Amino acid sequence: MPPNLDRNTLESLVRKGEIDTVLVAFPDHQGRLMGKRVTGRFFLDEVGGHGVHACAYLLTVDADMEPLPGYALASWQTGYQDFKAVPDLATLRRIPWLEKTALVLCDLETEEGEPVEESPRRILKRQIARAAAAGYRLMLGSELELYVFKDSFEAARKKRYHDLEPIGYYLEDYHILQTTKEEFFIREVRNGMEGAGIPVEFSKGEWGCGQEEINLRYADALEMADRHVIYKNGVKEIAWQKGVAVTFMAKYDMRHAGSSFHLHSSLWDKAGKKNLFAEKGKHPGSDLFRHYLAGQIALAREFSIFYAPYVNSYKRYQGGSFAPTRLAWGWDNRTCGFRVVGEGKSLRVENRIPGADANPYLAFAATIAAGLHGIAEKLEPPPMFEGSAYGDATVPRIPTTLREAIGELERSAAAREAFGDKVAAHYLHTARLELEAQDKVVTCWELWRNFERI
Repeated sequence: MPPNLDRNTLESLVRKGEIDTVLVAFPDHQGRLMGKRVTGRFFLDEVGGHGVHACAYLLTVDADMEPLPGYALASWQTGYQDFKAVPDLATLRRIPWLEKTALVLCDLETEEGEPVEESPRRILKRQIARAAAAGYRLMLGSELELYVFKDSFEAARKKRYHDLEPIGYYLEDYHILQTTKEEFFIREVRNGMEGAGIPVEFSKGEWGCGQEEINLRYADALEMADRHVIYKNGVKEIAWQKGVAVTFMAKYDMRHAGSSFHLHSSLWDKAGKKNLFAEKGKHPGSDLFRHYLAGQIALAREFSIFYAPYVNSYKRYQGGSFAPTRLAWGWDNRTCGFRVVGEGKSLRVENRIPGADANPYLAFAATIAAGLHGIAEKLEPPPMFEGSAYGDATVPRIPTTLREAIGELERSAAAREAFGDKVAAHYLHTARLELEAQDKVVTCWELWRNFERI
């Protein structure tokens, strides 16, 4: 299902007054959409062909939009120069939950017309090109979990995000009655995404109170990442319109289940007609499948920052919580970091390590790079794990903190080879700054525990 607009259709809709605004946007390194609202007429006259300028600091800011020091890409020393956001017209689509609005995603270029290598969309495109050069096409799918609250975003902020009221008050995994109470919002999300050319398979209650999962239809790697970021942004916009709040934090409360981004991947021929994992008579898959899976496991610790980019991300990895803790693989085994599911053309690897807070472009790029590494080195995976992987100390762990993950990426020759020194340095610096920010904070837990008693 391709996006639902082309330039000629857009021109007709603008001329008839049915579209008057085009969101010209790109993903930042946190996976958020940044950009400008452009009038339909000016987009057709200028921006659609030439792009728009934006400050390069947008790939150096934190979650609070504060420009942070020490980046080679942009700083006070570089004068915080512009880069150019050039529309990829293949991504042009209507946004039905916003009045008379279309959206197009962009690639980033320097003023000299060179790609901005640190840009998440560029990082993914480079890995897709590496796979294509080897004769492979990646199909990927996102399963994203989120929590919904009765509080509005504004009310949640006034409460300092404490004591929020989830929209459900009992565990609702697959529960139809409870999810009926959430349909006033979730139905708008499903239908809105369909209208934006982002096909949805289904929604369901997840394990937590007020926790939902909405599964998007799988697609080529770049299209899937584009769908993912538009979906996350759209969910928040629709939530705001409905007077509720949502969060994609990996772990918003220690008492409740975390929110995951289960990343499904499979390797196909270049024409996209044959799943290369499937091999008749072989269970669970081909030699290529084994090498690909082995690469995922071998580089999962080194690439952890791309799956779990924040301090909070690592608090999700708790035993007995349906979040993984061990780098094992199993057949339809939800206790493992890698769960193999499907058969024939649907045979795929489900990476259960990413949280819902991960940037899909970076997580997909890491997945492709790890798979190519396993294939190139003809790696073999460990034996298939049976039983619960949670308590098995013989199996390597997923990093338990961002500090540990930083050390893994610092030592990773595979990351520098796959992504280049510039990209590795940029995202290492981002992770170090995130850790530095957390290390300075006096938390509510510290006050509660220590104010009187020590």
